[in-house]
Amino acid sequence: MAVFRLKPTREALHGALSPELPAAVTIDSGDSVEFETLEADWRTEKCMEPRSGSGMFFPRSRETDCGQALMGPVYVRGAEPGMTLAVHVDELVPGNWGWSRVGMGDPDHLRRIGCGEGEYFLTWDIDRENKTCMSNEGHRVALRPFMGIYAVVPAGEEAFTTYVPGAHGGNLDCKELAAGSTIYFPAFHEGALFSLGDGHAAQGNGESGCTAIECPYEKVKITFELVHEEAEFLAADTPAGWITFGYGGDLTDAAYMALGHMVRFMEKKYGFHKREALAMASLLVDLNVTQVVNGVRGVHAVLPHESIKKRPEE
Repeated sequence: MAVFRLKPTREALHGALSPELPAAVTIDSGDSVEFETLEADWRTEKCMEPRSGSGMFFPRSRETDCGQALMGPVYVRGAEPGMTLAVHVDELVPGNWGWSRVGMGDPDHLRRIGCGEGEYFLTWDIDRENKTCMSNEGHRVALRPFMGIYAVVPAGEEAFTTYVPGAHGGNLDCKELAAGSTIYFPAFHEGALFSLGDGHAAQGNGESGCTAIECPYEKVKITFELVHEEAEFLAADTPAGWITFGYGGDLTDAAYMALGHMVRFMEKKYGFHKREALAMASLLVDLNVTQVVNGVRGVHAVLPHESIKKRPEE
C-alpha cells in the first residue's frame, strides 16, 4: 500500500472542519499518511520567551483559520456516509519543544479554577531519547505523546470549530489515544475528510489547568481502513483498552453518554443483554474525565483488554 507525506504548507493547513475544504491528499483504504504538524497555535518555531505572543507564527486568515492548526483533509476513496473509517495510529514523533499555559481560554473554566488574573506560561524542551520534558523553570515530567485532535468533518454543510469534541471526534484531548490505537469514526461525508493536529507531549486526565504541553510533531503516521459497517458512535481500541466517549455541557451528561456507548459496545461485542452489560461495566469499566476546558466537557469510558472472558462453549 502507498505511503503519502504531508508537510505544513498552506494547502495542507486549516483551522476549521468544513466539507468545502479541498482535500490535501486523496488515498485508498489501506494507504498511510505521514503528517508533519505545527503546534496548536500555529507557531513555526520555539517560543523564545515565556508568553503567548512569543515565537514565529504561520500566516493565516483569522476568519477561516480561527481554530487550532490542523493537517489535511485526507479524502479516502470509497468512504460514504454510513461507513466507518478506522484510523490506525502507527507512530508518533513529537518535536523537541513545546509550551503550556494557565490563564487563557474558556472564561467559565477560568472562573471555576480561580485563575483569571493573567497567564502563567511555561516553555518546554522535549527529550525524546530520555522520554522527558523540562520547563524553563526546571519542572521535569514524563513524555507521553498523543494528538489532541483526530477528526472527520461532522454532519452538515457548515464549517465547524476545531475547539470542541463531538461524534466526529475533534478536540477530544484524550491521552489514551497514543501510538498503537485504532479510532473508529462514523463517516458523515463522501471521502470522510479526516484531519489531525493539536499535538501534545504530556497531559493529565482533565487537562485541568488549560492546556497540555502543546508541541509540533515531526511525524504522525496514520494508516486508514474503510469498514463497510456503520459506526453507531465514536470508539477506540487503545493500549489501555476499549474506549467510548461522552461529551456535553456538564460532566454528568458526558459521563452518561460515555457509559451508554460502552454498554452498547459490550452488548454487540460480547452478546450481553443491557442489564448484563451494565452489571459487568460496574465491575470493570473506569469512567475518566477527559477534559473540562473546551466548553463542551468530556468523559471517556475504558474497558481494559482481556477483562471479560467469553463463556465456555456449552
